[in-house]
Amino acid sequence: MKYVFATILLLIPSLAIAEGTSVPYNMGGPHAVFDPVIAQYNRSGERFRIEGQCKSSCPMLLGIRNVCVNRTASFLFHGANDNSRIVRPWLNEHLLSHFNNKLRSYLVSNHYLETLEFHPISGSDMIQKFGYPECPNI
Repeated sequence: MKYVFATILLLIPSLAIAEGTSVPYNMGGPHAVFDPVIAQYNRSGERFRIEGQCKSSCPMLLGIRNVCVNRTASFLFHGANDNSRIVRPWLNEHLLSHFNNKLRSYLVSNHYLETLEFHPISGSDMIQKFGYPECPNI
């Protein structure tokens, strides 16, 4: 019995490691970096936690089927561009395709994607106003 308990304790940390995290992607970057990550987690079904500051392209990770949001996370949205510093409508459409209807409507109606200025939304609001699931405490 003692060995069974010890084995279970050894497995617990590995369960947390199986989850993905937004931390390596928090600063954003080209959409092409995020599409394979989203596809990988959607194939595997593993949970993906959005935590810390998630800006620019990072919120695309909300498109992961088994995503959860930490209440203390913060999201920063701006218009998508191709490093030309010009907002590109087709890139905005790609970005928007990763969000649920409530968030998509909010971003569009408040013109958040029309400029390169960052617009914040808290993790708490993502959970309460937009219906994204809250991450369980680990």
